[in-house]
Amino acid sequence: WKEVMTRFIEGKGTLYDLEFLLDDNNRRVAAYGFYAGFTGSAVGINSWCHQILSPNEKMPPIQPYSHEDILIAELKSKIAKVGRAPKILVIGALGRCGSGAVSLARKAGVPEENIIKWDMAETAKGGPFKEIIDADIFINCIYLTSKIPPFVNQDLINDPSRNLSVIIDVSCDPNSPNNPVPIYDTWSSFADPLLDIKTTTGKPLKLCAIDHLPSMLPRESSIMFCKDLLPSLLNLTNIETYPVWARAKKLFLEKSKEAQA
Repeated sequence: WKEVMTRFIEGKGTLYDLEFLLDDNNRRVAAYGFYAGFTGSAVGINSWCHQILSPNEKMPPIQPYSHEDILIAELKSKIAKVGRAPKILVIGALGRCGSGAVSLARKAGVPEENIIKWDMAETAKGGPFKEIIDADIFINCIYLTSKIPPFVNQDLINDPSRNLSVIIDVSCDPNSPNNPVPIYDTWSSFADPLLDIKTTTGKPLKLCAIDHLPSMLPRESSIMFCKDLLPSLLNLTNIETYPVWARAKKLFLEKSKEAQA
């Protein structure tokens, strides 16, 4: 990162990084988190249905959808074929990403009692959590900057009572020491959406770790991002004083000093 920063310093420019445009609450003004959770939840339901309806077939590649209604209709049809809705546990349910995951589950017709919504209060005691393997689908929407006890580990997924068959790690940070789902070490992709997780007993366990999930719904995710970013863009004429831009420049100057240290 220092090399990149040095280019701006030497060129006497300023880098306003979209990922660091923050509001007064230190929250990103524009992010794809909601649709990362939304599409991740869709992949989870689709994967769960596929395991039941076509247990001997590999999950087909993911294709982008021109409209979310097409995706929702497809999921409803598959759930109907299975004959029951999955039990889904979402960790980080109160955040952007988690609320997207919950929203998709509701739109796909999953009953409210089947959507288990966890956030900081529920995870405060520290994992691993047996409740995760009691669900059909576990969706991790937590991004961590510090290490905590893992939500799941190898011992937990080897439990003979495991019901869990699909993990969607929307946060998708397999190489981080802070990864709360430390049972895999690489990414999956639209071409090959699911990783096979080794277990010693029970049904197969699949994990999705795609770091560009919102592109599954390019229309909706782009509309939401643009809507969130627009107020800041309209204030580019006040770039030195408008808080969002001023904070981004302050961060750039701070990191510039670090790069030159």
